[in-house]
Amino acid sequence: MQIEAVKTQRLYLQVADQLMTLIRGGSVATAERLPAERDLAVRFGVSRPTIREAMIALEIAGIVEIRSGSGVYVVDNSRSAPVAADQGPGPFEILEARRLFEGEACALAAERITNEQIEELRTLLVAMEQENQQQDAHERADEQFHCLIAEAARNSAVSSTVAWLWQLRKESGLSQRFHQRVRDEGIKPVIDDHRRILNALEERDPAGSRRAMAAHLQRVIDQLLESR
Repeated sequence: MQIEAVKTQRLYLQVADQLMTLIRGGSVATAERLPAERDLAVRFGVSRPTIREAMIALEIAGIVEIRSGSGVYVVDNSRSAPVAADQGPGPFEILEARRLFEGEACALAAERITNEQIEELRTLLVAMEQENQQQDAHERADEQFHCLIAEAARNSAVSSTVAWLWQLRKESGLSQRFHQRVRDEGIKPVIDDHRRILNALEERDPAGSRRAMAAHLQRVIDQLLESR
């Protein structure tokens, strides 16, 4: 007797497949605009980030087009195959995990960071502040800033997890498409947030460092939700 392993599909893919079923069934015609994200979130009983991830998956599949300032439009209602293979956690899932792990990593780092690491963070902050740098350079400095803080926590499990979350962001096709849209809009790392994080670390303030990191990552989530 052959038994297939039970597969648990990620929530954003479940939503994307249900939306595609509705589109294929004629509930939404080609060239018609889909309901607003907030309305879809209520109808599906999920969060706005999940709806946004589902829309990006549908866009990758060539079923919808996301038009800046206008909405999401159906471009192909004839597709019958599933939207996409599981590409790992969605971009908002990754950000939520980062908020959880990096907030605590920052609190630990405030107690354990060395003066040399503080100086390295200052150098990276200067790199992010350079207006003439390319987007890729900003993003590299941003990643190095966050990963250095995780290393400063002096807990290999924590630093490995944070590094893995950043790697997920770079490897996932869904995250790549999502962050490319963000880059196209010129959104860059929030310098003031990073400065507040660094200030709290310089003061060796665990609670303040945790708050600064959590507030920063929540702001990133909010910005990405409002982006098109």
